[in-house]
Amino acid sequence: MLGMLSGAWRYRYFIVSSIQTELRTKFIRSRLGGLWMILNPLAQVVIFAFVLSAVLSAKLQGVDNRYAYAIYLMSGTLGWSLFAEIVNRCLTLFIDNGNILKKLAFPKIALPLVVVGSALVNNLLLLVAILAIFGLLGHMPGLALVWLPVLMVVAIVLGVGLGLLFGVLNVFLRDVGQVVPVLMQFLYWFTPVVYMVRIIPEEYRPWLALNPLIPLITSYQDVMLYNRTPEWLGLGSTFLIGLLLSAFSLVLFRKASPEMVDQL
Repeated sequence: MLGMLSGAWRYRYFIVSSIQTELRTKFIRSRLGGLWMILNPLAQVVIFAFVLSAVLSAKLQGVDNRYAYAIYLMSGTLGWSLFAEIVNRCLTLFIDNGNILKKLAFPKIALPLVVVGSALVNNLLLLVAILAIFGLLGHMPGLALVWLPVLMVVAIVLGVGLGLLFGVLNVFLRDVGQVVPVLMQFLYWFTPVVYMVRIIPEEYRPWLALNPLIPLITSYQDVMLYNRTPEWLGLGSTFLIGLLLSAFSLVLFRKASPEMVDQL
């Protein structure tokens, strides 16, 4: 494992240039450029916000703002989008780059790191857009926003752990690529991005403990909406799960790397 990390460090300039190239080529023929990276999640938020805030006149306890639910949705969407982009892109990462893996000699761990770097840039742009919209809606986060980098690290670690695991398995079992998007949809609705945990009936709440994303997403909402410090116990458990998944995925990745090229 240390060998993979040292190899990634030796190829750090290759990783950085690959991130820059990916972002540049993705929008080189687009007039709006990088704006497309944030328009899709923001459009989804606007739809939900209109239904919940305007049509249903939904109110959020403890927040005196007409657009409280829109703020709530954007806060959760910021955390979910970083995690989901890493998982979804890692799922087909090795299959999409099969020709590169066969022709070039470089540490294969560089590919997931390129995904993480690209996803992080996208998420930072989304954050800037969300903060601008917060200002238009009359809400600005407080000093608790300093904890946001910690939350991003937790989202990245958990996303890499799951994404790398699914990506390796998808090389050998292509059905994984069909199952994971369905699981991600289920996980999205099993996570309080659109709704609040308190609206779930008491008899079903113990099931929420099975979802490590809940402490992460609620921490985003605490920081950006309520200006509160994250609940460290739950967030620490999520981070530990992410570390264990990442360690397991890296071991699996290292052992499967020689066979992966043959499968591709």
